[in-house]
Amino acid sequence: MIEIIAVLVILGILAAVGFSRYLNLADETRIKAAQGAIAEVKGRLASAQAKYMMHNNGIAPTSLQLYNYATSANAYVNVQNLSNVGSDFVATVATGTPIPIAVTVVQGTTVANVTGNFRAAGDP
Repeated sequence: MIEIIAVLVILGILAAVGFSRYLNLADETRIKAAQGAIAEVKGRLASAQAKYMMHNNGIAPTSLQLYNYATSANAYVNVQNLSNVGSDFVATVATGTPIPIAVTVVQGTTVANVTGNFRAAGDP
């Protein structure tokens, strides 16, 4: 009987450790997914910047000019299209120098402090 109790205690300890590791792994996975979404938005901004420079004889835009260009009919039409990285994410892009990008929700779960910036080539 004592051996069975000892085995149950050991299994309980292993389950508690494994469960906490699983929760941490799920949080880390959401953060990595959010960082991937930020990279997608940065890629879109880089594409819009290249398009801007092609249309303006190679002149590099500032962050404000790039934001306005990327959210106009020239690129992604509006900020919702620029920041739409799929239904699993809530991403925001705002005007600023550099351009701030944030992901606040991944698959319905809030993630904290997942942000990035895109500095336009014409910024001082």
